[in-house]
Amino acid sequence: MAIENITMPQLGESVTEGTISKWLVSPGDHVHKYDPLCEVLTDKVNAEVPSSFEGEIVELIASEDETVAVGEVICTVKTGSSETIARPEAEPGLDPDAAVPEPEAEKGKKVRYSPAVLKLSQEYDIDLNRVKGTGREGRITRKDLLKIIESRGNEAKPAPARHTPPASRPLPVREAGEEDTVIPVTGVRKAIANNMARSKQEIPHAWMMVEADVTNLVRYRDAVKEEFKRREGFNLTYFAFFVKAVARALKEYPALNSTWAGDAIIQKHDVNISIAVAAEDRLYVPVIKHADEKSIKGIAREIAVLAQKARAGKLAPEDMEGGTFTVNNTGSFGSVQSMGIINHPQAAILQVESIVKRPVIMEEGMFAARDIVNLCLSIDHRILDGLVSGRFLKRVKEILEAITPETAPLY
Repeated sequence: MAIENITMPQLGESVTEGTISKWLVSPGDHVHKYDPLCEVLTDKVNAEVPSSFEGEIVELIASEDETVAVGEVICTVKTGSSETIARPEAEPGLDPDAAVPEPEAEKGKKVRYSPAVLKLSQEYDIDLNRVKGTGREGRITRKDLLKIIESRGNEAKPAPARHTPPASRPLPVREAGEEDTVIPVTGVRKAIANNMARSKQEIPHAWMMVEADVTNLVRYRDAVKEEFKRREGFNLTYFAFFVKAVARALKEYPALNSTWAGDAIIQKHDVNISIAVAAEDRLYVPVIKHADEKSIKGIAREIAVLAQKARAGKLAPEDMEGGTFTVNNTGSFGSVQSMGIINHPQAAILQVESIVKRPVIMEEGMFAARDIVNLCLSIDHRILDGLVSGRFLKRVKEILEAITPETAPLY
């Protein structure tokens, strides 16, 4: 018999942590190899973590809505074999929440504690030297501290924060009958927040916008959309034309298809377009691989498939990996101007705004109603400057304004 640790796997490129959204097993349950143990959310994907072997669930180390780093233990399983399966940063048989003795060569009886144990002890002012651990070899676990906290009842309160409001700044008085709604920050919201904060903290954003006259595009698409839907079984959206135009422009201006690597800038050979898809409170960014090599029909199909999978929670890690540039269809909400936050570690994001009818001065001073769209580009100013970014936007505009059945065949 052996106690095995199951750790948080890496569920995508550049993913460093995941949030347990739901446990699918409980202590005492028997699981087979590859049985799903829990659902995990990252900033890139929603996936299930399978069991690495057959055995009995001993303990769920991580709680639901808890964010865990890749390689950290999330649960333990008792197997019928003493054979150990190698996993990153995890010692088989050890409770990760326990205090672990230092090597015997060191003098004294120093012990080190897991981050979870230290955090609880500091928050609730618990002297760990007076705690009797119930883990293996007397180690202190998180559950030991939770029992102490529960035994204190109403007296159990976290230690006050270091920065308390000054006495001269009283808290606002709540009006009679006024009630605030407290919305817990769930794993998916945390993942989105962390990724957006990281992007803004690390990447110096700059922004620019151009207008494009897409009247010909609108007429072309509207003329063929119904026949296309009957023939192919999915919609021909305006967005497919925009993605194709961006992919073409990226081949001509590869600087926009780059990432920052500290002492180098890496220009990506493949053009893999990330697209933002919202599903209730969740935001996913699946990827259209090799978009420059696909027809408009092929891009339209991938948009439909990826959007359907995202809303059904069926996106796989490979659907989210490898993006080199992001195109966001903000126009679907009626937006006409916005400043996108770059999808880290990419170099830029393009917001395609709503197509609106506007009076435009044509030749000889005549006015005409035209279909106009704003293209809003956010760039990483470490990699890009206004010159190359402006030329890229100008090229996207040229491609869109020149669209005809001959210049943009569907198949």
